[in-house]
Amino acid sequence: MAKPLRQLIIDWLDDNYHFGEAAQKIQSDDMSFLKGGVLDSLGFVQLVLHLENTFKIKINRKELSPKNFDSMGKILAFVTAHPDYKGPK
Repeated sequence: MAKPLRQLIIDWLDDNYHFGEAAQKIQSDDMSFLKGGVLDSLGFVQLVLHLENTFKIKINRKELSPKNFDSMGKILAFVTAHPDYKGPK
């Protein structure tokens, strides 16, 4: 289930920030999006809103931290563990 979600995030990054180069920018699922220049703080907010709207989940603002959202691996783990997550459609 994580592969379709990963691709959805890559596609969103390509559409909004990296214009077809997101997959090349993300060197590993553990790479920091912030330190690696994949997203800035506004980009994280936009990504969270996209995830909420796409999957009809509510992400508590207290959960918005590097612990949950600073890398592809952390995002995949957090979203797929969310109790309301049903997977990509």
